[in-house]
Amino acid sequence: MRLAAISLPILLAFALSQAAFAGNQVYEPLSASVRSVLQKAVSDDTVPQPAFASEQEARAWLDAMSHKLERRMPDRQTREEFLLTAHYEAKRAGLDPQLVLGVIQVESNFRKYAVSSAGAHGYMQVMPFWVGLIGSAEHNLFHMRTNLRYGCVILRHYLDREQGDLFRALGRYNGSLGKPEYPGFVMRAWLNHWKYPAHATTTPVEHRTVNR
Repeated sequence: MRLAAISLPILLAFALSQAAFAGNQVYEPLSASVRSVLQKAVSDDTVPQPAFASEQEARAWLDAMSHKLERRMPDRQTREEFLLTAHYEAKRAGLDPQLVLGVIQVESNFRKYAVSSAGAHGYMQVMPFWVGLIGSAEHNLFHMRTNLRYGCVILRHYLDREQGDLFRALGRYNGSLGKPEYPGFVMRAWLNHWKYPAHATTTPVEHRTVNR
């Protein structure tokens, strides 16, 4: 089934409900080794460093993404801080920053304090059980950097678990493994709205998942 085949009624329903696909990651026991890796990934307190090759590259990306996000985040300073943090955490986790922005758009529509009916929190709709599983009590999922850190680490975990299959990894992230709607919305947001010229091409794995 092609993800592009999602019907217009479903798209309209989503447009009317911005958090229709808010996260519901399923709790699953982790092996000691995996848990250790994820704990290390979320606990690093190092001050974020620019993840761009040059200041010019950073400014070009930031201007492009800021323009796309302006309607949802009117305050420029807040918007640019968010974008730089999202870019850093995505790169840190080995993810495309535009993919992460697509996930956030579908999960919370960039609402910092969004809470789903399942209890998922924040921009990337992270389920609170992750704090007890791989984090520490002081981690606040409504804190911007903490939420983006957890979301990116969790998505990277699912992507590794599914051996690079983005379709299945996104399904796990949303708690809807095997269903095409959520991956379809994320892929559309990523490749259509958040597409950036310097990163316009997708990997063979991503081509394969788009064509399911």
